[in-house]
Amino acid sequence: MKKLSILVMAICSTMAFAQKVSDYKYVAVPEKFQTFNGDYGLKNSFVKALTERKYIILPIIKDNWPSEAKINYCNVITADVLNDKSIFKNKLILQFKDCNNNLILESKGSSNIKEFEEGLGEALKLALIKVPASNPVALLPASGNTVQNSSPEPVVAVASATTPESSNYSNGKLDLQKIQIDPSQFILAKSGSSVPFAVFKATSKNAVFLVKMADGNTTIGYFENGNIVIDIPQTDGRYSKEIFAAK
Repeated sequence: MKKLSILVMAICSTMAFAQKVSDYKYVAVPEKFQTFNGDYGLKNSFVKALTERKYIILPIIKDNWPSEAKINYCNVITADVLNDKSIFKNKLILQFKDCNNNLILESKGSSNIKEFEEGLGEALKLALIKVPASNPVALLPASGNTVQNSSPEPVVAVASATTPESSNYSNGKLDLQKIQIDPSQFILAKSGSSVPFAVFKATSKNAVFLVKMADGNTTIGYFENGNIVIDIPQTDGRYSKEIFAAK
């Protein structure tokens, strides 16, 4: 199994495993980009570009979010445009972050045009080149961050569309719930939450998975005697075998 770990880690060095912006369909955009002195048409241009890429734009305030976004905030990423101040150029940075404030995508753009509105508009277009069209994966099921509404929406019907399968595992210190997102991926989350402790994605080898840990480390996991095993990276470059037994 150790040889397989080394092989998979070598593969991981050349491929991106973290979730992509295109995995989402909902993007929350602030009312104002705070690091700029004015709007300069950036908000409209940014929203228009994302809409053309098939994203659904939401406000930061969650009151009017659709139910499938409300039932789990992790179905939404937050976007922002930051002023990358420069004396000689108009420069900006696009950032997309997930519900845990992890940076999913950062893209920079700059323009030699000195007029703010025109120059920042060109910089934005260049930064947007790296933003792919929405190609969303299955939404996460409801979690403890559900927003209560005086007129309940049909949350059950939305959640059931993903038909997650759940079961419980523990290593004696952590009690985790296995939530099946789709046939090729599942997450382990702390009981009562859908915020991932680890995200598993299938490989070409049966019952062996690429695993993205909450701390950003990528490793492998596999099923063994009905239990889930994760090779946990250590600071000395070695791996420890962490067994989560089925409960």
